[in-house]
Amino acid sequence: MRAYISILHSDSSFPISWKRGLSILGAPGSSPAIRDVKKASSPMSNYDGQTSYELRCRECGRSWGNLPRSICHECFSPLEIAYDYDEIQARIAAGSFSRERIAQRAPDMWRYRELLPLPEGFEPQLPVGFTPFFQAPRLGARLASNQSDAKAAAQNLYIKNDAVCLPTLSFKDRVVAVALAQVKTFGFDTVACSSTGNLANAVAAHAARLGLKAWIFIPSDLEPAKIVGTQVFGANVVRVAGNYDQVNRLCSQIAEEREWGFVNVNLRPYYSEGSKTVGFEIAEQLGWRLPDNVVVPMAGGSLIIKIKKAFDELVKLGFVEGKPVKFFGAQATGCSPISTAVKTGSAEIEPQKPATIARSLAIGNPSDGLYAIRAIKQTGGWSEDVSDPEVIDSIRLLAETVGIFTETAGGVTVGTAGKLYRQDRILPEETTVLCITGNGLKTTDVLAGIYEAEEPIAPKLTEFEKYLQATLESVEFAKAVAV
Repeated sequence: MRAYISILHSDSSFPISWKRGLSILGAPGSSPAIRDVKKASSPMSNYDGQTSYELRCRECGRSWGNLPRSICHECFSPLEIAYDYDEIQARIAAGSFSRERIAQRAPDMWRYRELLPLPEGFEPQLPVGFTPFFQAPRLGARLASNQSDAKAAAQNLYIKNDAVCLPTLSFKDRVVAVALAQVKTFGFDTVACSSTGNLANAVAAHAARLGLKAWIFIPSDLEPAKIVGTQVFGANVVRVAGNYDQVNRLCSQIAEEREWGFVNVNLRPYYSEGSKTVGFEIAEQLGWRLPDNVVVPMAGGSLIIKIKKAFDELVKLGFVEGKPVKFFGAQATGCSPISTAVKTGSAEIEPQKPATIARSLAIGNPSDGLYAIRAIKQTGGWSEDVSDPEVIDSIRLLAETVGIFTETAGGVTVGTAGKLYRQDRILPEETTVLCITGNGLKTTDVLAGIYEAEEPIAPKLTEFEKYLQATLESVEFAKAVAV
């Protein structure tokens, strides 16, 4: 049985020319899901006008049309989605795809449909994406390395808040929505995934909406809220006694045997393109301009390279002016293979055994790690990691200064940003975006014991006055001790 090799996005600037009319290419030893799938014509199209795309090997350049596959059977390198940019440019010239036309569309990620791999006749089922984007002045002032920089940092720090992304409150709703757009074309009635939590929720919810059967494979130590948040949608949840990397290997083997659409295995090239919409939205919500810096949490490493791809596409197509953008990766110290490689100057990933409360980032052998390193280094960025106590402190800091309750991954992002400001890798006068990717209601267990339930008071004004006085005295005493 051949080993699964996950897709790694090329950060090259789209050098391959488009070839029309390519057929689906078979290969000896294909899995059932590939061998029996209804062959889709290549190129395929979007539901509003023609946009051609196909799978291509990022190493040998061979075309594979459109089918559930993530590796090239010629050279065993990863596949990725290639678009006909000349065709898209023609649509721009004709006025059918422009900033103005995008602004007239519904406020969701489907407004960028020309740059997503969506099959002919596709109609979106949910308004996924186009999440809030706003300045964070109080957080910026707190993260600044010194008081003199606080005002500038306050003016230039922004939050991209996918903690409220529909329907399951994480950016994973984006990638799942794009992956499952293909299931009808590929003939799947069952979808599946390996997950550290947020993806489990998203696959289960989207499958329920589409009337698909779902099988979700998770590490046995996953946060209880994320398990319940998957089961409630009627999915089959399989807890595996192992870490995420072991779960993912099991799913790769199952994908060889079952005619199931695994969003992060045989549908991965399509799935990962959904992350580009975070980048598209950042640029549009900044007034069609690019930021100076983006801080992105990293698990497998795909999100950071796909945001970069989104920016590259917008520059290539003339939607924004090109400028240097630094990409900064954020990891938890207890699982920091990418961060460790960047800080040690290594071009290789040394797998780690996860030991962190940030379970949504606990991937010890990241499939896109090498390309995340390349994106960080080539843009002049950096990567940092934070300890579990720093994660908790940063969750509280974001909540108390911005009013956003994030999960542990968001704590990692905020904590990392603080280090980058203190190291002067991010300057206060630079426009900086922090990507918050999940909701804190999913990881309340990490705050256990921090907030104690107060004793109730009698429903009398005199009792409240006593409580208020005691509370104020306690605060003043705490300030005195701190000084």
